Amino acid sequence: MYHPLFNNPEIKNQICEIGRRVYDKGFAAANDGNISHRVGENEVLCSPTMICKGFMKPDDICMVDLEGKQLAGTKKRTSEILLHLAIMKHRPDVKAVVHCHPPHATAFAVAREAIPQCVLPEIEVFMGEVPLAPYETPGGQKFADTVVPFLKATNTIILTNHGTVSFGKTLEEAYWKTEILDAYCRILILAKQIGGITYLNEQKSRELLDLKQRLGFDDPRFHMEDCDLCGNTAFQEGYRENNVPAPHTKAFDPPPSYPGYMKTPASAPAEASGGNMDALVKAITDEVIAALKSS
Repeated sequence: MYHPLFNNPEIKNQICEIGRRVYDKGFAAANDGNISHRVGENEVLCSPTMICKGFMKPDDICMVDLEGKQLAGTKKRTSEILLHLAIMKHRPDVKAVVHCHPPHATAFAVAREAIPQCVLPEIEVFMGEVPLAPYETPGGQKFADTVVPFLKATNTIILTNHGTVSFGKTLEEAYWKTEILDAYCRILILAKQIGGITYLNEQKSRELLDLKQRLGFDDPRFHMEDCDLCGNTAFQEGYRENNVPAPHTKAFDPPPSYPGYMKTPASAPAEASGGNMDALVKAITDEVIAALKSS
């Protein structure tokens, strides 16, 4: 099969390079994962099925249309290309998609554990909330449709009991999102082994959101009144659309919530974590008792 847009050595080489990075980082074992790049109004280059991403060559790359029909290539296109195409059809700004199974982020996917927010500045600015799409058997349209309700204002989604998908204007940008997310999840797991994570307080969290807005990044929290800054609530509509409950943190104690984050009394610690919750509760109790005695 011949198609004029199929002859694109630059994009084919980029797909192979990202495949090598994904494989070398341990984000895709054996023939796991798939990569795609939109090259025309209705044309997408993608990795083939049943191939190790670390050993992929430009001649292995396939071409499909936005409905998944193969247009060119000697090897069969990946069965999960429908996921990539669903993202591209709902997000015209997206040109590249990377799906793989980074182990630390996939651990959260398997545990169905929400990714904590208000912990690392880089995550707040460059990622924000990472939604968890509900599980569906990979490969079909139902699987592809699970991400659709979450596509607004995010470029990274965890696929429950499966892996991750990240996307952007370039393959490098899409890959970076995966790398950042897995590094963050690894830090969270290590911190949990040490004793727990410490959340940023409301003031510092709002400062990071202000910085994010000044840098020109979008965030669902910019469009919500009285949102919980750290409560995984920005994608509530998406969870409702999928008819699944929003995930919550089980392994990581969230900060006490108030409209946006609970204001702690002046004598309480400025930051709350799993390791100092007892101290926070005692401080609040002491304040209540003191108020009762003075009334």
